[in-house]
Amino acid sequence: MSWNQQVVKVKNKHSILQSIIERAPLSRADISQHIGLTKGTVSTIVTELLEANLCYETGPGVSSGGRRPVMLLFNERAGYSIGIDLGVNYILGVLTDLCGTIIEEKMITITNNSYEETVILLKEVIQFLRYVAPESPYGVVGIGIGVPGIVTKEGTILNAPNLGWKNISLKQDIEKEFALPVTIDNEANAGAYGEKRFGAGKDFENLIYISAGIGIGVGFILNNELYRGAEGFSGEMGHMIIEVNGDPCSCGSRGCWELYASEKALLKQAATEIAAAPVQSLEQLIEQAHTNDEVKEIFEQVGEKLGIGVNNIINSFNPQQIIIGNRLALAEDLLLNPVLKVVEDRTLKHNQSNLQITFSDLASHSSALGVSAYAIENFIDTEMYKDL
Repeated sequence: MSWNQQVVKVKNKHSILQSIIERAPLSRADISQHIGLTKGTVSTIVTELLEANLCYETGPGVSSGGRRPVMLLFNERAGYSIGIDLGVNYILGVLTDLCGTIIEEKMITITNNSYEETVILLKEVIQFLRYVAPESPYGVVGIGIGVPGIVTKEGTILNAPNLGWKNISLKQDIEKEFALPVTIDNEANAGAYGEKRFGAGKDFENLIYISAGIGIGVGFILNNELYRGAEGFSGEMGHMIIEVNGDPCSCGSRGCWELYASEKALLKQAATEIAAAPVQSLEQLIEQAHTNDEVKEIFEQVGEKLGIGVNNIINSFNPQQIIIGNRLALAEDLLLNPVLKVVEDRTLKHNQSNLQITFSDLASHSSALGVSAYAIENFIDTEMYKDL
């Protein structure tokens, strides 16, 4: 088989599998009609997919005259993927099937951000999820990890200011430990992709995801593609300056957005302004805000600062949708109105047309699901090239 024939076969195989994933149940004739390949080509490739356990046949469908067709379904339980959201003070891990459905999850708190201590906990979470994965033809097919920092295309963490990490080769360390393909990405990129694949962004071509946790990161889906920038470093808008002579930031600048509109900013302001027992968590603050006007006011102030950054993003990119996710999504009912008011008052009017501002459907799971999807897609792409 020539190289050109191999490329065509891989493309056809991928198209057929995607049709089964997206449109099942459907017959071989349905696939042939949908993607314009001959019935013989479709039948040959479907046989290969059946043998590879990537799809399976189910009871006959409705006849259009003649024999009732055998219907095909994607085998989402052929393997499993692990997605990790590595936060500043937590590790959230999910085990998903090949359609991104969460089978199991584990979350632990981090109190020491040193790389050595964090990687021990990270390996424990991965080991747990790998252990509980059900029996399947392929087992765990890969691991994705989202981190709050600048990540190279090769997966090196150049700088994660809120973790205090620089030039970290996490990908190599995890691959060596588990002998599985590992993908590392900025957690906001992963969150944007998770929302596009599984969440509030499914129906939008141009969306911007704001990961608002201890810090703030931003992921861009532009024309249905994840935008990474020339070197893969886009999205560091938590370090957009909103106060010219503002507080010093861990990135080395001053007045950065995340100093005023993040979970860390909220907790710091509450600790400074509320004359009561110190608040330990965002969840406690949210609970207090429903009965304490002083706490509610702090959420409104942080929501206004969040809205200032949202305004800048809207005026810069003219998106169809803004999704606010990560930890601050837990406070949607306290933050949404202040954000919307800033946008209504300050954003260019033509940029407000046909714009949706929402909080994440996936809450704090966007990033973990996004990197899990990376691992699934890498696995499927690899399988498409087998036997050539």
